[in-house]
Amino acid sequence: MVDADQTFVIVGGGLAGAKAAETLRTEGFTGRVILICDERDHPYERPPLSKGYLLGKEERDSVFVHEPAWYAQNDIELHLGQTVDAVDRAAKTVRFGEDGTLVHYDKLLIVTGAEPRRLDIPGTDLAGVHHLRRLAHADRLKGVLTSLGRDNGHLVIAGAGWIGLEVAAAAREYGAEVTVIAPKPTPLHGVLGPELGNLFAELHREHGVRFHFGVRLTEIVGQDGMVLAARTDDGEEYPAHGVLAAIGAAPRISLAEGAGLALADRAHGGGIAVDGRLRTSDPDIYAAGDVASFPHPLFGTRLRVDHWANALNGGPAAARAMLGKDVTYDRVPYFFSDQYDLGMEYSGWAPPGSYDEVVIRGDAGKREFIAFWTKEGKVLAGMNVNVWDVTEPIQQLIRSQAQVDSEALADPHVPLESLVS
Repeated sequence: MVDADQTFVIVGGGLAGAKAAETLRTEGFTGRVILICDERDHPYERPPLSKGYLLGKEERDSVFVHEPAWYAQNDIELHLGQTVDAVDRAAKTVRFGEDGTLVHYDKLLIVTGAEPRRLDIPGTDLAGVHHLRRLAHADRLKGVLTSLGRDNGHLVIAGAGWIGLEVAAAAREYGAEVTVIAPKPTPLHGVLGPELGNLFAELHREHGVRFHFGVRLTEIVGQDGMVLAARTDDGEEYPAHGVLAAIGAAPRISLAEGAGLALADRAHGGGIAVDGRLRTSDPDIYAAGDVASFPHPLFGTRLRVDHWANALNGGPAAARAMLGKDVTYDRVPYFFSDQYDLGMEYSGWAPPGSYDEVVIRGDAGKREFIAFWTKEGKVLAGMNVNVWDVTEPIQQLIRSQAQVDSEALADPHVPLESLVS
């Protein structure tokens, strides 16, 4: 029975951690809640870092999950700029990395998130090499893009995933020259496959972005600490006044690994292995958000979902599970992106090789359509592009696992709701 004498510790001060702390209080938990964040900023949301805030369309304060005063008002013990370097499962303590202070927990939630993968090539120590994961990164990159736009500077982006493309769009809006280097044949290849990846390539080309596919960066050339050019494995050299490494993110598992918690294999995205209640191999330790690999009953596999909605929903689900409530975490993965005048939402999970057909409803040429990835007539995923208020029926289709006629799925006159059996 949860009571006021218990202490719940949350390690990780992102969206998942902040929403977990909020949920503990709204669910009536009266015990001690300790939220430990290794950044000095209050918990914030990440999507604006590559979208509205980076573009200068949103104020810095708009990214924070709660007003700073909210934490004290709700009796949340917030530790900013603090790290946890060890968990003692037998003693049920976490150790602060700065001074070795030990804090007891009754339940522990690990929401340490992910960190950007680093380029392992010469020149990455130059001042003009950037990553985008944290608010401090966005602060710095915003200034860089402003400068590049003013001076007609060149930005080279390694990677054609969501972060790479969103920054490319922002850089072009600032007026910078942009070259994207990627090893796959199309952007977003691992998520959308070649069918829809080409659509995003054409969108960016129309706005002046140059792509070079099928190659990797091998060296960043500089002088006096500044970036001058980027070289690829096909012998080409591209002018660069800045380089963004956007080659994905790796789950921050060192704390869990040191504690001996079970981890997921790389085939399932790595991360901390949890059950359907987001509980780790230790019954008093939970994990959620980017760092957690959970079994998804719809897709019959483990998933590690590195997107905003997973943090938004996973943190509260873990908090309820810590309180002993009946929880099954089976949210359909969801994310969104804004690039130039294109807005999209994606629901589901359909990596290349998992589907046998892509069905288009609407006009892909005008970039106003819904794409469905199907296997044996069942909808695995759907992406709506500049078509709105359809996320719920798309997710209902995915959840229903109903076999749907392709012609009906493609026909915009057939309501999506009518296809759910």
